[in-house]
Amino acid sequence: MDPLLIYVPKKSNRLHYTFRVVFKEILKADYKITTDLDEFQSSDLPKFIYGEKALSDDIFFKSSGLLWKRGIESLEMETIDFKGLKALFPVYDENTVIPFDVFSAIFFFITRYEEYLPFVRDPHGRFTARLSRSSQMNILEKPVVNIWALQIKDILQSKYPSLKFPEVKYKFIPTYDIDSAFAYAQKGPVRSVGGYFIDLKEMRWADMVQRTRVLAGTEKDPFDTYELQIGYQKKYNLHPVYFILFGMYGRYDKNSSIRNRVFRQLIKTLGDYASIGIHPSYNTVTDPEMLHRQIEDLSKVINKEITCSRQHFLRLMFPGTYRMLIENDITDDYTMGYASMPGFRAGICSTYPFYNLDMEEETKLRIHPFAVMDGTLRDYLNYGPVEALEKIRQLIQEVKNVNGTFISLWHNEPLSDRKRWTGWRKVYEELLKMAAE
Repeated sequence: MDPLLIYVPKKSNRLHYTFRVVFKEILKADYKITTDLDEFQSSDLPKFIYGEKALSDDIFFKSSGLLWKRGIESLEMETIDFKGLKALFPVYDENTVIPFDVFSAIFFFITRYEEYLPFVRDPHGRFTARLSRSSQMNILEKPVVNIWALQIKDILQSKYPSLKFPEVKYKFIPTYDIDSAFAYAQKGPVRSVGGYFIDLKEMRWADMVQRTRVLAGTEKDPFDTYELQIGYQKKYNLHPVYFILFGMYGRYDKNSSIRNRVFRQLIKTLGDYASIGIHPSYNTVTDPEMLHRQIEDLSKVINKEITCSRQHFLRLMFPGTYRMLIENDITDDYTMGYASMPGFRAGICSTYPFYNLDMEEETKLRIHPFAVMDGTLRDYLNYGPVEALEKIRQLIQEVKNVNGTFISLWHNEPLSDRKRWTGWRKVYEELLKMAAE
């Protein structure tokens, strides 16, 4: 296939990065950028202009200038309606084929530009969904970057019918966060006795009975749903990624001891059926040495290099979190999503490289955005199983519509199908059925 030729008045790191995401990562197309107007005008290749003004009757996308700036500044966030969705960076030129700077809008969302600006953090130090432009524009549940990329493709093909793009297929990646491998088992005598005191204080008699049975070995631990998970993998031909919390016990870190033999054997077993990644504990976000130690410790258990990660509590701070991961040879991160709302935090449902706005450079770290988490539906939105399934169905369809990658985030606890998670095992199996089709 002939490459697409793009004329720009000047090049920049932001421009190269944005075009790479649109054309290489999403559309899988070859392209060439030129600043030579003579070369552009004499070429017979499919082509378009991106800049301040149309220089010919070729396809023209008007720029707002963001991709030629450097540094982070507060931006005017005027919006425009385009094909049923709101968009940023409206431009006013009768020659432009789209009435907003689509490439700047894409850059704004995928770099998480707004998260570099001052904002009020939640109790866990996070940027929350309600602060996002996507939420305020009511497009959080739309993969707008993929939608816009396909609109660009349609515009190009309408002018150049012979222009072919490779087929891009929808994918599904199930992921699990193992925050607490067991509810009662493998916690050690001190934590077990403490658990009894809490159950007694809160008069949770059924929990006391179940704890006793589990510790006596007469009942299976309710969080031990791993055989079920492996069964799902075989049934639906899945290739999941497990993120293991492998740090010391703390207020927000409740997993088994990293020295526990049964816990370590469980991790090895899961590694026989799936990829294993680190789930850095709560305080690693401000402690690089702790992060490094946890990655090394987990690597020794599975006797493999750890290259993927997802932050515990989704504690993602730009650009520090990603910079620390890169320094520890993490190549793939799966944190991109919100705890409080489902949808597309970066407006995209394709994997793509991280761009560090502080350094104005593309990095080798790849971001894998997830669309939905069990705790979001149950705890933040207070959905029951029926409402949750409908929301999951909508999100899967949005991803399928653009041939993107649907990534789910689940924990082992909801698969216990007990207490507050009663009915949620069926929700998850329905998710797998719909997503794996």
